Amino acid sequence: MLSLTFVSLRRLLGGSAQQAGASSFQATRPAPARLRGAGADLIFRLKAWPELGDTERTAEIYRILSVMSSQPVNRQWLAARCTMPAQDLDKLLRQLVAQGALEVIDPARFAGREPLQA
Repeated sequence: MLSLTFVSLRRLLGGSAQQAGASSFQATRPAPARLRGAGADLIFRLKAWPELGDTERTAEIYRILSVMSSQPVNRQWLAARCTMPAQDLDKLLRQLVAQGALEVIDPARFAGREPLQA
């Protein structure tokens, strides 16, 4: 009964039910082979709030930081959901890593592949 109510609410509010095989970890799925480059599968998680300059205090950056504070995400997921140019996103990620605000997880460690060397 309760699950039927949730399905009805999803339809009403425009959401979709999870399809078979869908995962709540969509934000950390590996990039498709055609989009893979060095570091494409790295996963980022915000571990401390960073120091931001005046030009970096934008709604989009706050939105990115908010998502990263609640769940780990990969670069591909971030790039698909923000309007920031790819080079600006990479610059932001590098800056956050340099400040020690991001935890960088290489999923290759867990998949039996060779981890990416920094």
